[in-house]
Amino acid sequence: MNNVRKQKRADKSLPFFFKDEFKVSFVIIFISIILLISTFSFDIVPPILNRGIQPATFPKALLILIISLTLIIYYLSIKRPWKIGKKLPKTFFLTLLSFLIFVIISKTLDFFLAISVLSIFVSYNWGERRIFYLLLVSIIFPILVFIFFETILGLRFPPGIITNLYYY
Repeated sequence: MNNVRKQKRADKSLPFFFKDEFKVSFVIIFISIILLISTFSFDIVPPILNRGIQPATFPKALLILIISLTLIIYYLSIKRPWKIGKKLPKTFFLTLLSFLIFVIISKTLDFFLAISVLSIFVSYNWGERRIFYLLLVSIIFPILVFIFFETILGLRFPPGIITNLYYY
């Protein structure tokens, strides 16, 4: 009888705070909240010196987005638990390589060109094989990033082959 009780307890799942999904989500949200609180101590720039939005606004929005997406991922992991894999997929390492290529191209040639190459490389490695959509992503995504940084944030891209055509 005592043996049956022990076996029933062994089959019960762990409380939610012992699961890996909760631990990862908690760490991300905890660090994001600490950083979010620290953004409230940023100085406010006078309107005459301000180009675009206030310096503390973008980090706050980004941290709130990170917290929101982490909560969504945690909710989805409850519905469909994570698979435990022995090794990381090839696409993971190719994505890391694409970030290295991005840094090299953005430092040597052009930031705008680096965003285009990154868009194509990541899309292709994640499974998109249609040339039309790869070209579409490589053109539209960098333009949207450029418009966002240039008009909304009021920030200039670093000089390069393509950005020099726009700025001069």
